[in-house]
Amino acid sequence: MRFAVIGAGGVGGYFGGKLAHGGADVTFIVRGKTLEALRANGLRVDSINGDFVVPKVNATDDPKSVGPVDVVLLAVKTSQIPEVLQNIAPLIGENTAVIPMENGMDAPEQIASAVGREHALGGLCAIVSFIAAPGHIRHAASDPFVMFGELDNAKSDRVTRIQEAMTSAGVVAEVPSDIHRAMWTKFLFIAPLSGIGAVTRVPTGVWRAMPELRDIARRAIEEIIAVASARGVQLAPDAVDATLGRYDSLAPDATSSLQRDIMQGKRSELDAQLGAVVRMGRAAGVPTPIHELLYAVLLPQENAAK
Repeated sequence: MRFAVIGAGGVGGYFGGKLAHGGADVTFIVRGKTLEALRANGLRVDSINGDFVVPKVNATDDPKSVGPVDVVLLAVKTSQIPEVLQNIAPLIGENTAVIPMENGMDAPEQIASAVGREHALGGLCAIVSFIAAPGHIRHAASDPFVMFGELDNAKSDRVTRIQEAMTSAGVVAEVPSDIHRAMWTKFLFIAPLSGIGAVTRVPTGVWRAMPELRDIARRAIEEIIAVASARGVQLAPDAVDATLGRYDSLAPDATSSLQRDIMQGKRSELDAQLGAVVRMGRAAGVPTPIHELLYAVLLPQENAAK
């Protein structure tokens, strides 16, 4: 099975590297200094679960040189997805599956619009990782896994084959019974975490211990549950307490990638996370005052970073 991994940052670098290290046929679609580093030195991953190196990496900035593959892992920032999808056609064969690994909710429909719904899967991943240097990834926390599935939740032959290929290469891969519910469950966790962390600019361990901010987190979680319900997705009855419990289980110094990007003055996934809650809420007639406030407060810096 052939994999193309678009992006070699904290997500693409780790999971693509894990696949390649485990013997899978992987080509990274990257550019600039990352491409140079992968070609010159291979890929290095420092991980809490054990470091590894892929000394020889297949990497290119030209999808045409790769041709059709079985699986495309989309592992770029949400803001980069439209540009990536404009150039993805050479990777798409008759049964190619495109799996998004981003934090937002929009990618499956973006993929479907660009290359056809038959190629679009739902997907998500869990990992705390970042780029230490081009071609050098540091996995700092969380036990990594990926989830993916057909948009109609069918247990197709291709998702079974992809899961088997990933598992045999050492990647923890799951096919949930409802990929939409799985994606919303992650979104429920990441959007409030990102928004509160970015506004307060303190680690999770600080704000989760403050009753005032913990209440804001609870109200933000409840807003997303209401939006999901209005869109036909029912989350678990204990979703609020379970999500707060996940925050409590994080290391005290934990931060989200969105928070780190904003604190570093970089372009972030603000629109795909907090902005998406606001947009979906308005479309469904569901009030989202907490997300509207967090989004508005962070928007001036995001616009400046663009």
